[in-house]
Amino acid sequence: MANTVLDITPLRSLVAVATCGGFHRAATALHLTQSAVSQHVRRLETVTGLKLVEREGRITRFTADGETMVAEARRILAAHDDAVRRLNIRSATPTLTVATTEHGADWSLPFLSQILREQRPGHAVTFRLDRSRRVIAAIENGDVDVAVYHEPVGPTTELLGPRVAMRWFGAPDLVVEPDKPLPLVVFDEPCSTRGVALDILRQAGIDFAIIVESADLAGVTAAVRAGLGVVLLPVVSRPPEGLREVASLPPSPSCALQVRFAPTVPESVQAATRAALAETTSQVEAGDRRRADALA
Repeated sequence: MANTVLDITPLRSLVAVATCGGFHRAATALHLTQSAVSQHVRRLETVTGLKLVEREGRITRFTADGETMVAEARRILAAHDDAVRRLNIRSATPTLTVATTEHGADWSLPFLSQILREQRPGHAVTFRLDRSRRVIAAIENGDVDVAVYHEPVGPTTELLGPRVAMRWFGAPDLVVEPDKPLPLVVFDEPCSTRGVALDILRQAGIDFAIIVESADLAGVTAAVRAGLGVVLLPVVSRPPEGLREVASLPPSPSCALQVRFAPTVPESVQAATRAALAETTSQVEAGDRRRADALA
């Protein structure tokens, strides 16, 4: 392991697989072939000597080592990209940078990468994944060109993107025992979803205990799949794989998936993104109606 080198490109592919929910979506987001993404992951497995992914039928899941590697890869990429920005290293190819939260990434990365490449040919597109508050700070500080984040909907919220539900999830075999504190899995601070979850439970008078805190979505979902507790998550396009909704817990207010642009982003890019958002909003609303009809 002393000579092990973790290359940036395979790490980006690994994180994209985790974020987008599969190799095909990751390839679309990165503008690569699915074979190239698979080769990147296999290269990491060869270099580290670790099994990072495994197949269960038609579903590909991360192993425990894979979940750990994803978390480390996010930290490495964040440090790398911040260093490039601070050093003001210029690429021969103009670059558009998108900052997004993990919750909206499987929805936003594929269509945003396609729109940006269609509208700005000759530009490279890079993605940064972070917490909503840091994504907001990045767009306000002028560090990124496009920001995708979610925030709870309040009386003064200006809706810039689709309104999506937040729901409670647990492992399929999880049993919520009413006479014991509710085991809770949360993101560490700063996190707006965490605050919403705690407020809901306190207002409902439900005793709870935080069992797991994690810095990223991969860690949170791994803990919940292991049966350690429940979590409140925004559901933008599809529920997390391997989890089921816990309908016995109090309902949560919806949140908005917001999209903001730097002033330098051309209006053509913004208009194309808004059109895609309108289509996505109708799809999300139609999915919510089907879900409500199924539960009726």
